[in-house]
Amino acid sequence: MERFTKNRLFVWLVYLIMGLLAVYLMLLIKPLIINVYVFLRAVLAPFVIAMIISYVLNPIVTLLHERKVPRTIAVLLIYAVFCAAITVLLVNLIPMFINQVQELNRHVPELSMRAQSIVTDINNTSFLPDSIRDGMNKALLQMEKRLSESLFDFVNNIGSMLNAVFIAFIIPFLAFYILKDFDVFERTVITYVPKSHRKNTVRLLKDIDAALGSYIRGQFLVCVIVGVLAYCGYLFIGMPYALLLAGVVAITNVIPYLGPFFGAAPALLVASTISLKMVILVAVINTLCQILEGNVISPQVVGRTLHMHPLAIIFALLVGGEIAGIIGMILAVPIFAACKVIVQHMFAYYVRRKII
Repeated sequence: MERFTKNRLFVWLVYLIMGLLAVYLMLLIKPLIINVYVFLRAVLAPFVIAMIISYVLNPIVTLLHERKVPRTIAVLLIYAVFCAAITVLLVNLIPMFINQVQELNRHVPELSMRAQSIVTDINNTSFLPDSIRDGMNKALLQMEKRLSESLFDFVNNIGSMLNAVFIAFIIPFLAFYILKDFDVFERTVITYVPKSHRKNTVRLLKDIDAALGSYIRGQFLVCVIVGVLAYCGYLFIGMPYALLLAGVVAITNVIPYLGPFFGAAPALLVASTISLKMVILVAVINTLCQILEGNVISPQVVGRTLHMHPLAIIFALLVGGEIAGIIGMILAVPIFAACKVIVQHMFAYYVRRKII
């Protein structure tokens, strides 16, 4: 028996069997896991968002607190500045946004007719195989069906809309109390850690903060800069609904690698109903924005702090998207990076113990 336990192949085979057994058991209780996940997501989502906001703003609060400003007053000052800035932006942007939405609503029938004309021209092309033509028509019909179902669900699901409004209302209050007592929470967490592990735990938390701090805080600024660049570019080429489309570019840019494609898709779709020249110009504008973002803006604002291979980032995005959709893709990279730091510390800890 001892001969088998010392055999590395046998040990790995046992681990593989135990892993497959664990996966099988998880598949058996999959409905229970899904229900628990849905419940926890609904309950914990406001707290997670508030914690992210608090983490982003905590350095500013700490800086003010070091200047002899009480934390509560510092948080209120930040809230006041933020509300004033948002009010100024909304007063100027909401009329533009409403005008563009109304203009888009007026031109939806025209855009639909142009799109239908393009599809008809493609269908009438002689060199296009019948199988591809039928597949395109079925895909368009399926897309129309899903869009109508989504609109129907959105209009009729008033309860979810009210719940979303309630969550949006409660998040600032949660963030306020977390920011106010941020240092208290840190000390409380440390007190529950055994004294023999506190030094390693503090080092772990500092490494996680070093890996994620500049990335998370800088990513917000990068999204704003890219959105402004896209808006200026769309205005320069005469693209309609520039503010709406640039807003999509700014929001989706938080997703690494895949975000630029998501952000450019609506603009390219609208441009395709105008002319081929507009499609090319929109593609050029988005390409230039991403070249500037990847080579100038992100290295200066965010830096290369995560030290993650592109394959690892894409894997994290796929997992996050499968678990929680767009929100999962946004949070996937920071969570994956934090897990990477934790695994590195655990590995280093056990290596040290083995040496000792």
